[in-house]
Amino acid sequence: MSDTGQVIEFVSNSPEETIAFGRQIGEALAGGEIIGLVGPLGSGKTHLIKGIAAGAGASQAARVSSPTFVIVNEYIAPRGRLDVYHIDAYRIETLAEFEMLGFDEMCYPESVVLIEWADKVARALGHTEQIRVVFEHAGPLRRKIALRGAPSYLRDAIR
Repeated sequence: MSDTGQVIEFVSNSPEETIAFGRQIGEALAGGEIIGLVGPLGSGKTHLIKGIAAGAGASQAARVSSPTFVIVNEYIAPRGRLDVYHIDAYRIETLAEFEMLGFDEMCYPESVVLIEWADKVARALGHTEQIRVVFEHAGPLRRKIALRGAPSYLRDAIR
């Protein structure tokens, strides 16, 4: 893992390592973050989200799955930690569809919004400050994961 400026790079050798990295991220989140995830199918986006949800204290984090058909899964945190909204934009065709999800209502200080396939709704996210996570295949199980625009408290927590 290296940290150069606003970029954190991590190489995962297994789904378990990706989940563990996500847990570190989730534990460090302060609330109010929007995290856009981009990368090809099977690159580990949902595994990272499982870890982030667990680290953020979301209830039922072990049951996190890609909400491809329902578009949004909510994992509400017990005992006051962070609520997690997991959006899968893969099947979203228009910005109007994205806006109908109630994205703005999901963004509040005690929440984190995770958007798989964020590149599909980039125009709708243009006005937001977000952490961008880019995934690349580097082998059958190996993945390169780069966080861009991570705030200093997140960079400090996952060195």
